[in-house]
Amino acid sequence: MVIDSSSMEPAEEEAQLGQESEDEYSELSDSELQEAFSKGLLKPGMNVMVEKSKKFVNNVEGMKHCLADLRKNLPWVERLDLTNLPAEDILSKVEGKVSALANGEVNANDDFQREMFFYRQAQAAVLEALPLLNKHGIATKRPDDYFAEMAKSDQQMQKIRKKLMSKQMSLEKSEKAKKLREQRKFGKKVQIEVIQKRQKEKKAMMTAVKKYQKGMTDKLDFLEGEKKTGKDSSEASKKAMNKKGPNAKRKYKDKKFGFGGKKSGKKWNTKESFNDVSSFRAKVAHAKGGKKGKGGKQNKRPGKSVRKKMKSRS
Repeated sequence: MVIDSSSMEPAEEEAQLGQESEDEYSELSDSELQEAFSKGLLKPGMNVMVEKSKKFVNNVEGMKHCLADLRKNLPWVERLDLTNLPAEDILSKVEGKVSALANGEVNANDDFQREMFFYRQAQAAVLEALPLLNKHGIATKRPDDYFAEMAKSDQQMQKIRKKLMSKQMSLEKSEKAKKLREQRKFGKKVQIEVIQKRQKEKKAMMTAVKKYQKGMTDKLDFLEGEKKTGKDSSEASKKAMNKKGPNAKRKYKDKKFGFGGKKSGKKWNTKESFNDVSSFRAKVAHAKGGKKGKGGKQNKRPGKSVRKKMKSRS
């Protein structure tokens, strides 16, 4: 496409040049922009946004013209509008103080003062509007025999009642089920406690039986159902042992292994035991005469060949 610059107008030329420049900048990628910024071709602050100053318009004549178009000449009963000042502050008047509301000095940031101003203004509007309403014959109070029409029909109210009743029944059922679950949990807990108690009693009984068998106690109170566990049973067993003494098993072990003191080297010879030969017997020491069976006969075992002959004969 060939463009003749001589035939184009200056405005069209500027628009075309601007479009071409925008196309060039739009075609630049991020890497090219970063490269240009590193070379110093792009600098911050080149594109500055300038905020336009806001122009305030107060067209009083136009507002009055719009108000005249909107205004309608209707009676006050149809409009029910009032423009008045706030009512007097009786408390401030009695105390002799001049309220800020009367002077018109209301601090908009003071919440209490602002709300009081609204309250006084509403009070003044009511005091002015009630006589006007009575004058025009408009009732301001509800009569004693007034019955309001129901917003919903009886059928709808019956549906609501059924729904509420079903909801209440479901709540009662859930509460009952919850109580039953708690009772089951409590019953299970009590059952576990009873089983543990029985096991404990059985264990105490077996311990008492073992103590009686070992001779640690001579009482048979456990057979009568008396339950002594813990410190009482241990103290009773200790007292019984101290009173009766150790049992036969304990005595035998004390006699065999000793009861404290040195236990090794008991069979070593001393000078006295070495010289003492009173218990020496030559026949026993040298096996003279051998062992005799019953009737004084010699118990002699036959030889190996004799035993083999005897086996072959049999």
